[in-house]
Amino acid sequence: MSSAAPLADPPVSRAPAAAEPWWRGATIYQIYPRSFCDSNGDGVGDLQGITARLSHVADLGADAVWVSPFFTSPMKDFGYDVADYRDVDPIFGTLADFDALIARAHALGLKVLIDLVFSHTSDQHPWFVESRSSRSNDKADWYVWADPKPDGSPPSNWQSVFGGPSWTWDARREQYYHHNFLKEQPQLNGHHPAVQQALLDIVSFWLDRGVDGFRFDAVNFMMHDPMLTDNPPVANPTQRTRPFDLQHHFHNQSQPEILPFLERLRALCDDHGAAFALAEVGGEQARAEMADYTAPGRLHSAYGFDFLYADRLTPALVAESAGRWPDRPDMGWPSWAFENHDAPRALSRWVDGAHAAQFARTKMLLLAALRGSIILYQGEELGLTQVEVPFELLQDPEAIANWPQTLSRDGVRTPMPWTTDEAGHGFTSGTPWLPFGPDHAALSVEAQAADPHSLLHFTRAVIALRNGHEALRWGSLEVIEASEQLLIFERTRGGQRLRSTFNLSPDRASVVPAGTTIFSTGEQAGGDLGPYAALIEEL
Repeated sequence: MSSAAPLADPPVSRAPAAAEPWWRGATIYQIYPRSFCDSNGDGVGDLQGITARLSHVADLGADAVWVSPFFTSPMKDFGYDVADYRDVDPIFGTLADFDALIARAHALGLKVLIDLVFSHTSDQHPWFVESRSSRSNDKADWYVWADPKPDGSPPSNWQSVFGGPSWTWDARREQYYHHNFLKEQPQLNGHHPAVQQALLDIVSFWLDRGVDGFRFDAVNFMMHDPMLTDNPPVANPTQRTRPFDLQHHFHNQSQPEILPFLERLRALCDDHGAAFALAEVGGEQARAEMADYTAPGRLHSAYGFDFLYADRLTPALVAESAGRWPDRPDMGWPSWAFENHDAPRALSRWVDGAHAAQFARTKMLLLAALRGSIILYQGEELGLTQVEVPFELLQDPEAIANWPQTLSRDGVRTPMPWTTDEAGHGFTSGTPWLPFGPDHAALSVEAQAADPHSLLHFTRAVIALRNGHEALRWGSLEVIEASEQLLIFERTRGGQRLRSTFNLSPDRASVVPAGTTIFSTGEQAGGDLGPYAALIEEL
């Protein structure tokens, strides 16, 4: 292995024993395989690299890793275009490598979640190759095909997320096929019973291999309106980067028939014990859909884009987002993410450089104090910033197509810096597939592990705090104040009651002490909290 020697196995702070499923209140660490660790020097991260570095995740005190797609793929959308759901792409390794990853994770006390992309496949998937070959083959209706309008134009006005019409002409069938994303990502016909069963069989395949749960990508895109009704226009769009932004997406996605399928997914997970089912839900109907998709008997949890594309982190935003998940038996369980492989680094969106170091700590404490399961994206524990990738080095197809209007996803997918002075910073012995950020070497795991005052050590302490207090891990949440500066909420479980106070502004804020401080960060003087300071008190 090049540049990927594993760190020593750490002592970890696990959640307190309780009659709760493991995923409830869990800390989940997202790994983007291309950028985590490269074991063979080709510049692209792989499964052996992940396995070698899993002790870093265990050292954080996390409960699980979520590994983004590693399946066989032509990589038009870097693994989210799947050509074989049951195998590993050679660039990432083999099924034996994945089995070794599972074994190592479980030995460290970590659960393993994987991404499943059930909205679409690659156009190189054997299902689509057969489907496009004729109108009469066994899989002819496994994808969304439609005749042109009499004038030859597409069957509806639906637009692709990545820009342009979501219909592509195919001469083999003399029909259009639908794709919500790239034209190389044809839309599965999720209404078809055989398609549904094939997808359930894929879930069983990975569960039998030892996977502990799934993150279902773009799950609200799984089914379309069979009548191919045109989407209505947005009256006053606030964004106009893509034609997609100009429509209400009522008919190309978000169909009610998705719900019974989610119930079948949940039943299958329940049949395998403690398997966790997490939905990614985006779009203008996401709030209602997250509640629907996590209603009793459906998926366990969902997360949306409340924070991922927000340009500011405000008390009102947090209060509103948390308030949509009341602690009631008829409500699902939320999950929260401030960063991921698609969204820009939070430190580059939410704070100026002068306050970034302190804000990074308060942001981490806030995430750990929220009611729900929490998701850390690789490098978030180091305080990595967004990288400005020049056009000539871009890999992201959406950014290339919409340059320069669309912010590249490549800037958040740059490699993890494990060491400070090595040429490949412990990520690779070759040339990395994306450049490192100019400030990332100084933020390496090596440098921060040696500094007891670093954000890395702070993150470990914050997760230990969460794992050590049932009120933070599982308790109810009540917002006390959400003003321009201050966010104050209480977490309660049993006899434990904790108050969290966050100054989410660059100015000092006056607060009234309410109890015994058990954790704090930032400047405090008398009754004042300094810029982006925070504390947790036991009442």
